[in-house]
Amino acid sequence: MDFTLSDTAQRYRRKLVAFLRDVVLPAEDVYHQQLTDLNDPHGHPQIMEDIKFEARRRGLWNLFLPHKTKWTDGLANLDYASLAELSGMSFLAPEAMNCSAPDTGNMEILNKYGTDQHKEQWLAPLLEGKIRSCFAMTEPEVASSDATNIRCSIVRDGDEYVINGRKWWISGAASSRCKVAIVMGKTGPDQATYRQQSMVIVPMDSKGVKVVRSLPVFGYQDREGHCELVFDNVRVPKENLLGEEGSGFDIAQSRLGPGRIHHCMRSIGAAERALDLMCKRAQTREAFGKLLSEQGVVQSWIAESRIEIDQVRLLTLNAAFLMDTVGNKGARIEISEIKVAAPNVALRVIDRAIQTHGGGGVSDDFPLAMMWAHQRTLRLADGPDEVHMMTIARRELARHREAGLFYHGDGSRL
Repeated sequence: MDFTLSDTAQRYRRKLVAFLRDVVLPAEDVYHQQLTDLNDPHGHPQIMEDIKFEARRRGLWNLFLPHKTKWTDGLANLDYASLAELSGMSFLAPEAMNCSAPDTGNMEILNKYGTDQHKEQWLAPLLEGKIRSCFAMTEPEVASSDATNIRCSIVRDGDEYVINGRKWWISGAASSRCKVAIVMGKTGPDQATYRQQSMVIVPMDSKGVKVVRSLPVFGYQDREGHCELVFDNVRVPKENLLGEEGSGFDIAQSRLGPGRIHHCMRSIGAAERALDLMCKRAQTREAFGKLLSEQGVVQSWIAESRIEIDQVRLLTLNAAFLMDTVGNKGARIEISEIKVAAPNVALRVIDRAIQTHGGGGVSDDFPLAMMWAHQRTLRLADGPDEVHMMTIARRELARHREAGLFYHGDGSRL
């Protein structure tokens, strides 16, 4: 395996480091102040548009796209991994570069399954960063970790589809800039289990679409919102169907694979920033006659954090390498591995950094508490840890039955 970055990726990396240092990190305090001044937790601070403009000017735009466009050269997953990690060091960076969820996954869906009309009406403005979008799959009445549980109904009525259902934890839906939703529901409840679901495009201003509330996460209100939505006899043209009826589950799986690895890459970046903050704090605080950095327990925290970050980075690079070489389906188990490992490593590192900061660590004077809250949600988002662990265990047991007690990592006998 060769994890060497291409010359193109190294060029982007140098530009992104400078962008983070000179533009993004200094903008964080300005962002918080402007959001406070707006007196609206879901407002849109001007500084975000300013840094988006700068990102485009520097050619740091839509880097997640695997195909060449007017904005990017089309990066392999392995190349994008390094850049996504850097972007994870600031909550502003992904949106600044138009590389934030749920837009990235929605753009990939529209590009792969959308018609020319879909692409012109919705994909183009998303790629330009002029609008935002949401992905409506999770529901409050069922365990949505099993997507076959979904109850939202999508019924064909002549030249239209009629949508009825309730969704929640729909990221981005609180923003006035969110103009379109991709909704997953059941079109064929009598079909085979994995052919019952379909996806349709629903403009947010459609009659019958209601944003009920924005749900806080550990007390934090996300600016774009994590919302509960109601679809009450919402009608959309039959042309708004993505793919074909019954293909919703397959589309969801194709969307979640790249999304999961993007989250994991950014988790590593968050862990790196937490480690940096921990080291800085440890070298400036004194307790019991010596600096925290001279205390054995703090040194252990720092060492353990470095080891764990480097381990999970290699695991993530391996998954990215396999996605590039054998495809998303071929890397399914490795993606599950990092989806469990990366957020948990980030949480451990952030927790140590919080402990090193003492009372300051749980305050808003430092970004650690907010970072922890975000990373904790990733143990649920895009499939909870337990589902991914089940997937990994089933593959491992199958290999054991086939190869015997001792075998290589590829399943062959020793």
